[in-house]
Amino acid sequence: MSGYVSLFLAVGGFLLPVCAQAQVAIFGNTTGKDGFSQWLNDVTLVGQIEGGIMANPARPDNGINFGNFLADHANQVQLNQLEFTLSKAIDPGKSEYQIGFTLEGLYGSDARYYHLLGVSDHAFSNRYQLIPAQAHVDVHLPWLTGGGLDMQAGILQAPMGVETLDPTTRPFYTLAYTSEYSVPFEHVGAMFKWHVIPLLDVTFGVDTGNQTTFGKSDPNHEAAGYFGFNLNGLAGGKLNIIELSRIGPENAVAAFGRRADSDMRYWNDINAAYQVTDKLSVTGEFNYLHDEGLRADTYSFVSFLSYKITPSLTFNYRGEIYRDNTGQFVLSFLDNTAYMRAFSGASVPVEAAPPTTYGALTLGVTYRPTLGHGLRVFELRPEIRFDRSLNGTSPFNDGRNTGVFTFGMDGVLGF
Repeated sequence: MSGYVSLFLAVGGFLLPVCAQAQVAIFGNTTGKDGFSQWLNDVTLVGQIEGGIMANPARPDNGINFGNFLADHANQVQLNQLEFTLSKAIDPGKSEYQIGFTLEGLYGSDARYYHLLGVSDHAFSNRYQLIPAQAHVDVHLPWLTGGGLDMQAGILQAPMGVETLDPTTRPFYTLAYTSEYSVPFEHVGAMFKWHVIPLLDVTFGVDTGNQTTFGKSDPNHEAAGYFGFNLNGLAGGKLNIIELSRIGPENAVAAFGRRADSDMRYWNDINAAYQVTDKLSVTGEFNYLHDEGLRADTYSFVSFLSYKITPSLTFNYRGEIYRDNTGQFVLSFLDNTAYMRAFSGASVPVEAAPPTTYGALTLGVTYRPTLGHGLRVFELRPEIRFDRSLNGTSPFNDGRNTGVFTFGMDGVLGF
């Protein structure tokens, strides 16, 4: 490894400062060589580990922080992720044919929620599970316009929304309700991004469904797909807007019968990120989902603010209002395989709530010093969170409370 690199990583509208060391070059330095040896020059390996705890002073009897996926077990330390990624990146800025790939394996408690039916969902039954988080071929085609066309095909992490599976790309340990219940997680399919002009990218794609694969592993028999756009570098380069919509059936024939193939789910998400100053950034996200089979809707607004106090310390804010019109989306799954079994149409143990408008406020800091010595990232993120029903229901702490206070912290270490 050599040298430090300082850059800004744009993720879901955020501009996240990253201080990193160069990645491990698996095949050493092949600069000056031709053909396949030259292609291997940029193949890199990175790894990272994350664990944390979310304390709940109310100590729910079932031990579950309702409405929380990644920190669902109250008052328990857990290993969220141990992951390794082997990849060769493409550079959309180069007007030439390019081919790359990404292979990511992930072990930990987060894997319970990111399986694909028919791939890894039956392999484990304990809290710590293993998934292929990504396995796709990446291609850049210098077609149509100067910016060309990018394609990813294989096992893909869903592109919709602001917060992602990678903890280093989001400001908090926990996720917003929108990020858990109203955007997809994983796909098998192909996604395309057409760089029409520097200001405008157009996104489209097709897949087998959210967290499903082919044949008998697909709970219905129809495909789904995306369409949307990016507006880049508005307001003097400070503003970026991302809109994505998605349509396709997502319910299981085993639960809904033949109509599961024709009842559509419509997902819509738009977010805008504005870099106010070098230290201050704000992001807003609006989401609307409608499911014909469930006869259900959710809609939400999430706001984020990040302020860089020092080069290694950032203050973060997240506020959300989330409406679950029928009470069918905001659920907590009460055993380690319940979430994925629900995708196949099985009856599973869940904790549910009546139709509720949720309000959530999260405050925290990210401490991210540059340590060197082969470490790509070291990060500590304490947070305080307050969730409350805004329409008088009592969804929290075994149905006892209209609100819940939680606090905790996670840590990330990567090379």
